[in-house]
Amino acid sequence: MTDDELKALVASLAVAQDRTDEQMKLTDEQMKRTDEKLGRIGAMLGNIGQNQGDVAEEFFYNSLKVTQTLAGVHYDFIDKSISRTSNGVSDEFDMILVNGQDVAIVEVKYKAHEKDLDKLLTKKIDNFKKLFPAYKDYRHHLVLATFHLYKEVKERALQNNVIVLQRKGDIVESYLPVSNNP
Repeated sequence: MTDDELKALVASLAVAQDRTDEQMKLTDEQMKRTDEKLGRIGAMLGNIGQNQGDVAEEFFYNSLKVTQTLAGVHYDFIDKSISRTSNGVSDEFDMILVNGQDVAIVEVKYKAHEKDLDKLLTKKIDNFKKLFPAYKDYRHHLVLATFHLYKEVKERALQNNVIVLQRKGDIVESYLPVSNNP
């Protein structure tokens, strides 16, 4: 290979490298835009899941607060969205119903899965006992409230003495504006 041929080859390689560098720069920019879009989509999906959970919690809270009765047991009060931290243990409980001898720990899910039941049977009850020692001598009732529940999960919940609440029917309450009231 002559010096001129070598110089021409090096020059053509330099041009090819410049094109490759430019293409890689464009690819990096496109990947950055794609990552940003995926981040926005992830946030949107997270918001949808959170909204569904909020809807389920509101439904079951509104249903239970009227009678404060669950599985034939009347409770003196109902609390929702309780967070507590103590001695390095932290947890949030969707609802708690209490009377003088019973406490019901309600976990609400829009669509309950096996892992939700597992968490209720292990982590939630263990953390509740650590975080609410005042109720240690009470009868503890675990409750899984959900809009949708697989048959197998329901059967397993019931076998483990977990009360299951499911939405049934089309109960609707109407609220009229003040101007429409007679």
